[in-house]
Amino acid sequence: MQLFDWIILLSTLLFIVIYGVWKTKGSKNVEDFILGNNETPWHVVGLSVMATQASAITFLSTPGQAYHDGMGFVQFYFGLPIAMVLICVTFIPIYHKYKVYTAYEYLEKRFDLKTRSLAAVLFLVQRGLGTGLTIYAPAIILSAILGWNLTYMNIFIGISVIIYTFSGGTKAVNVTQKQQMFVIMLGMFSTFFLILHYLPNDMTFSSALHIAGANDKMNIVDFSFDPEQKYTFWSGITGGFFLALAYFGTDQSQVGRYLSGKSVRESQMGLIMNGLLKVPMQFFILLTGVMVFVFFQFNPVPLNFNPNNKTVIENSKYKKEYQALENKLNALSEDKKVINLLYIDQLNQDYDNPTLRKELVALSNKEKDLRDRAKDIITKADPDSETNDKDYVFFHFVLNYLPKGLIGLLLAVILSAAMSSTASGLSALASTTAIDIYKRNLKTEKSETHYLNATKFFTLMWGVIAILFACIGTLFENLIQLVNIIGSIFYGTVLGIFLVGFYLKKVQSQAVFYSAVISQVTIFIIYYFAIYIYPSDEEKLGYLWLNFIGALLTIVLSILIQMLCKKKIAFEAE
Repeated sequence: MQLFDWIILLSTLLFIVIYGVWKTKGSKNVEDFILGNNETPWHVVGLSVMATQASAITFLSTPGQAYHDGMGFVQFYFGLPIAMVLICVTFIPIYHKYKVYTAYEYLEKRFDLKTRSLAAVLFLVQRGLGTGLTIYAPAIILSAILGWNLTYMNIFIGISVIIYTFSGGTKAVNVTQKQQMFVIMLGMFSTFFLILHYLPNDMTFSSALHIAGANDKMNIVDFSFDPEQKYTFWSGITGGFFLALAYFGTDQSQVGRYLSGKSVRESQMGLIMNGLLKVPMQFFILLTGVMVFVFFQFNPVPLNFNPNNKTVIENSKYKKEYQALENKLNALSEDKKVINLLYIDQLNQDYDNPTLRKELVALSNKEKDLRDRAKDIITKADPDSETNDKDYVFFHFVLNYLPKGLIGLLLAVILSAAMSSTASGLSALASTTAIDIYKRNLKTEKSETHYLNATKFFTLMWGVIAILFACIGTLFENLIQLVNIIGSIFYGTVLGIFLVGFYLKKVQSQAVFYSAVISQVTIFIIYYFAIYIYPSDEEKLGYLWLNFIGALLTIVLSILIQMLCKKKIAFEAE
């Protein structure tokens, strides 16, 4: 990194932290700290909702996901717009009607304290893990590629977020996320157009899409019913819908964003804005990854994008064997470049040459084989090495091919996204702990100042916990998948509780509580036996289905248990 990159990076991050503290310091009470005094306009609600979900993992992992597997991941978001409509129609009016600080507060009004506490605890567990991961994800990538100390990176990101979240609560989260979204989208658009600029002069955007399509990167929609396929139209519309419904409708990190809206209408407009823009935004990020793939059809590419693995090989007895594969890949890259240029020339003459397409596919298969053999060598050199390099693809391109200044901006994008989602997580964890656990179980009445200070303390506490979790975390197969897997394990059950509360008025507290407990235990068992114990390429069930199963199981069991309770009461009355 050049001096100019450091100036861009540090000035951007310092501005966000200082601006957040300056604009929002001095919260007077809990309502101001948690709900921002309900002064947030709809467009800020919409940007805040988008920024909360768009973590650093989104910008690190998603392009790499597209580089390896193509555009199919976008199907994950197909259910999101439908979920936004349902939340606007049902969830938001009910939350505003009961004037709740957190989503789980509603559950006690509808059911009882133990149901509220169960949902709050499930949220705290999964969001606590998720918030630690939003710190850890960018830290491990940046430390691996830039050589920065991982622990120091975790601490830096965590403390930066704690400073302004502790100072201003929800209002600080909202105002800083406006700036963060601007930085994020500026960086991504700049990168996308630079990639297109770097492609061969006689190559059009249409030609780039043809090359991507020839390599199966443009298969956007899969209508198959194969449950082993992680991303299909049906899993997106069902599992993705239930995950989005649970995340945006019951996860306090998102609910807190739109509860701060000026009115029901402003909150609804903010969510509709997210529903309209989220899928195009993810499509664009995936397309950026596909364009990175096209770029590397004409430029040298490493056998494995994770630089740690190169170090492992250099210090092992497999060094020469690995270098032999690198030489083969370099020769193959030259062949790919020649064939791709010929293919472009034919496309410019309006002829999609099938022979050249077959050669492109054959060369891609040979490259994949070399990469798989390289992974085997890396594993032999160090069985603990992470051979899956999806999370490193985009940043390899950023560091090696972007001009100075823009590297600093892209680093600011990643760290801004990390800070954005972490701040929302800390705010939600603190408010849920303070309102649903601490305040609700106190025997004596306390002042507003006491609860304000308690919420700030829990912000600090969860910040420290998230940093500690990030410092001891381990890299999973793909970071964006890990975040969604953690959510999928817990969200379905919590969503089921809320759906019963909203739509099944005859189901009472005992039935929904025990159905939720049974459902959550069942999801743990399903995840362990159907997903976890199998390697990723042998999964018997895509994790997105856990959301659907958890919600459906909670609803059905609550109805059955309620019917049994009624029969028992009738029997005892006789």
